Amino acid sequence: MATNANVEVNVILIPPNAPAGGILMTQPPQTAVSFYKVAPSQTVTFGWNFTSVLQDSQSLTVSAICDNGNTYPVGPTDGVLPGTATQVFWDLYSWQSSNPQQPLPQGTCTLTMWDNRGQSALPRPGFMKPFNNLQFGLYTPQPYTPLASGWSCTECHNDSVISAATHPAFIGILVSFLVIFLSGFHLLRPNVA
Repeated sequence: MATNANVEVNVILIPPNAPAGGILMTQPPQTAVSFYKVAPSQTVTFGWNFTSVLQDSQSLTVSAICDNGNTYPVGPTDGVLPGTATQVFWDLYSWQSSNPQQPLPQGTCTLTMWDNRGQSALPRPGFMKPFNNLQFGLYTPQPYTPLASGWSCTECHNDSVISAATHPAFIGILVSFLVIFLSGFHLLRPNVA
């Protein structure tokens, strides 16, 4: 039996005091919640860098856990990416069209990402720990309805009197007139001597 003496073996020694690896999101910026429209030609890009990851993962799984209780795979490959991937593109409209039984919600979702060790893997020196620190919103645009077709703002008409009566300026003017009237009331009484 022939053996190959030139087999290259890559062994990575990770110090036990090394920090657990992580994800730093680069797109979208984590300064505010981003909102994405579920509409044709509206592709979402999520991008990240690895921090303190000394051992590459075999694969990454990217999902969106939404307020409606459902979990959605992110990206064209059902959320499974190569372990060294640093971005994923998600065509929301195509996903929505292909999965009418589980429509995307109009609400807030949390992006989650984990390596081939699983979503509940414990932090380990040099390995990526599961990520779940990015919130984003999804919405579906409503079709345009012209005013001539009978559209009206029900909230605008019903609440206009109540919102005007509870406005601080209105209350201030009302109290001022009341104080003026009551402080000058003695001038209106007949002078009894």
